Amino acid sequence: MRRYMRALMLCTVFAVFSGLFVYSKLFSSDVSVAGSGAKRGFFPPRVPGARRGAADKTGPRDAHWYHRYIVRQQGQMEAVGSGGQRSPEPAMHLAVVACGERLEETVTMIKSAVLFSIKSLYVHIFAEDQLHASFMEALESWPTFIRSRFNYSVYAISFPSENAAEWKKLFKPCASQRLFLPLILKDVDSVVYVDSDIVFLQPVDHLWGFLSRFNSSQLAAMAPEHEEPRIAWYNRFARHPFYGRTGVNSGVMLMNMTRMRSTFFKNDMTSVGLRWEELLMPLLQKYKLNITWGDQDLLNIIFHYNPESLLEFPCQWNYRPDHCIYGSNCASAEEDGIYILHGNRGVYHDYKQPAFRAVYEAIKKYAFGTDPLTSLLDPLEERLLETTHTYCGKSHTLLTKRLAHSLTHLSRKVSHGR
Repeated sequence: MRRYMRALMLCTVFAVFSGLFVYSKLFSSDVSVAGSGAKRGFFPPRVPGARRGAADKTGPRDAHWYHRYIVRQQGQMEAVGSGGQRSPEPAMHLAVVACGERLEETVTMIKSAVLFSIKSLYVHIFAEDQLHASFMEALESWPTFIRSRFNYSVYAISFPSENAAEWKKLFKPCASQRLFLPLILKDVDSVVYVDSDIVFLQPVDHLWGFLSRFNSSQLAAMAPEHEEPRIAWYNRFARHPFYGRTGVNSGVMLMNMTRMRSTFFKNDMTSVGLRWEELLMPLLQKYKLNITWGDQDLLNIIFHYNPESLLEFPCQWNYRPDHCIYGSNCASAEEDGIYILHGNRGVYHDYKQPAFRAVYEAIKKYAFGTDPLTSLLDPLEERLLETTHTYCGKSHTLLTKRLAHSLTHLSRKVSHGR
């Protein structure tokens, strides 16, 4: 009898411990799934290197767009964690820096990029903290069919701590942030950097395609500062080395940042090559009394000593008032039209170059989902006819030649409900 009792007790103890073991496994697996998946919360999920910005501290000004942001982000994370086999094509990366009164201008630039692009975009926005919530509000207010074409992250402005003040005041506020993109976006291979006063007149994809044209030594691409040496700035006034005959303009810059991080750059300070992060501050210290255009001048110095590292693309990829203010001097634009419009000198916001302002205003005011030919192109062409009293206005057909092609494709998408 005692043997039976002992056997019963052993079976009972074994059953209890077995139950505890199974329960613990179930509990731990449930915790691990919740812990390794997407974190659910009421803050935007963080992208490596990105900051949540002012929205975290002050809260959204309109709960509607903020809730849309949270729901969309959760949906994306759940889709990733659902075990689906779909592997989308890698997105193109676009970076911009916005400080001061650049919010509306930057949003218009992003709008032009998203409107015409074929592949998906990932936009990296570097902005002062007080602008973060406004960027989120503006972009999240766009229709769902537009929002599905791109993702974005908003980052705080950041410079090396020991020289932050010096970098920030170099040329325009925050402009030199572009120099540090390879060091901040460490997980991004390549990026198109543009100034906030850029308007795309055709898909970003075509500019992105220059990456495939890089040879084994090239790691960046920019357009010349000038095509006509007689009116060029660098060859007449620069007090420092510069690239090529007339220097390069950094308002549109294609960067293979993987190569930039691994290359040793020749320079006039040491007999050995320096990595990108080792090069910037010594260059600034050496030339800061001789540079006029800030970070663009530093880039010109770098590529003066490393010309094999730069691919030069035609001026139609960075068309500025300089190309028409004294008469047309961009041959590639005269042949094929303007691909990217660069409204430097503040021409989008004054009346010195009304043709540039007309294009910017047309893109800014365009209502998503409407026929772009009748609501954007037709009124723009009428307005441009009023600008022919200026040299740039006389070249107004160059402003719409490529844009008309892009808007025709966009019109087909709209007519098909996409």
